[in-house]
Amino acid sequence: MKLFYSPGACSLSPHITALEAGLSLDLVKVDMKTKTLEDGTDFRTINPKGQVPTLMLDDGEIVTEGPIIAQILADLAPASNLAPGNGTRARYKLQEWLNFITSEIHKGYSPLFKPTTPEDYKPVAKAQLAERYAFLDQKLAGKQYLLGDQFTVADAYLFTVSNWAKHVGLDLAGFANVGAYMDRIAQRPKVQQALKAEGLL
Repeated sequence: MKLFYSPGACSLSPHITALEAGLSLDLVKVDMKTKTLEDGTDFRTINPKGQVPTLMLDDGEIVTEGPIIAQILADLAPASNLAPGNGTRARYKLQEWLNFITSEIHKGYSPLFKPTTPEDYKPVAKAQLAERYAFLDQKLAGKQYLLGDQFTVADAYLFTVSNWAKHVGLDLAGFANVGAYMDRIAQRPKVQQALKAEGLL
């Protein structure tokens, strides 16, 4: 399998997932500004969306969208417990978290990275994100991870996008549970391995 990624982008989430699951992945770096691979290939010939992460399965099939890729990887290694079994209420709870992270956290950061976003809108975007983190802070009270004591693909995803806060000037210091959660995940050996592999440490 090949994972097309860009350092520090949301593709870090399935990268972490694969390492936690003990799966072998070939990493293929994408220049997101030029939409090219290191060998000059136009990335859009692989994924017309031009977005990472993109997973190429061993049979050549292309899968896009991070939360889907993460679940595929987790299901390839069920003993890793990175995702509850399909069809269970716990799996639906995992998917609920993945959808929340996608729509309310991940996309909340998007205007803060775009150079075309008007400056007077950025405080609005930060305030909306702060509301979401207040909700997360409450939900993480007394928990190690989003689903309780078990690290899952949702944690890999939330950790990845929350790492962007420091790059856009979003202060998360007021959310003690979120801060402790981020510290716990950052200390996981496979997370450290992924961060080092992408040149983020």
